[in-house]
Amino acid sequence: MPLTPVPARPALVVFDLDGTLLDTHVDLVESLNHTIAALDLEPVSYDDLTHLVGQGARVMIERACRLRGHPLESDALPPLVERFVAHYAGNMPGRTEPYPGLVAAMDRLKSQGYRLAVCTNKMESLALGLLGKLELTRYFDAITGGDSFEYRKPDARHLTGTIERAGGDITRTVMIGDSVNDIAVAKNAGAPSIAVPFGYSDVPVNTLNPDRIITHFDELTPEMVETLLREYAEKVAV
Repeated sequence: MPLTPVPARPALVVFDLDGTLLDTHVDLVESLNHTIAALDLEPVSYDDLTHLVGQGARVMIERACRLRGHPLESDALPPLVERFVAHYAGNMPGRTEPYPGLVAAMDRLKSQGYRLAVCTNKMESLALGLLGKLELTRYFDAITGGDSFEYRKPDARHLTGTIERAGGDITRTVMIGDSVNDIAVAKNAGAPSIAVPFGYSDVPVNTLNPDRIITHFDELTPEMVETLLREYAEKVAV
């Protein structure tokens, strides 16, 4: 008698945070400008943001100061980070909101048993605080930030560590993001990637060579995830 195939367990879908799950640009810009105002620097704009975000608050502040012609000495950074964190955390959730269709997409996936996680270079405490204020924490089996481990995206261990915390399996994981770090961490870990074009990438996301691009979360369905995982497994097996 032939054996009955064991059905694959539902996958783990891992999201980046800023520019993927949540439109945070207004609050990031306001907190960043509050921070560099302490140095009497000219404010940055949303157009600048795509060149500043992606590596957490420390790097964002350093890049903003350099952009305004004021490179920082190492001892000048900690008080500026504290100023940024205090302003950002104190004003949560501000005008940050989920991207259209996100909550419905997560409901679809959760109803089919899928696990969800967040893998962001934002400080873990800020990610947890923001998702908590927006009442989204309950959706996620793990939420990791840029300080959760000794490494961060695009290091593969940031994603694999998130997968382990979420109880997932790398062969059944998809990474969704808006920037080079997100697509690169998926490639480095050996997982398929989905890019969204509405985030903060400083280059068109198609140039990052993701495995899929979705323009709206209405496209994120269990069927699409399973198709992507199957096609990715076939591709790497060749």
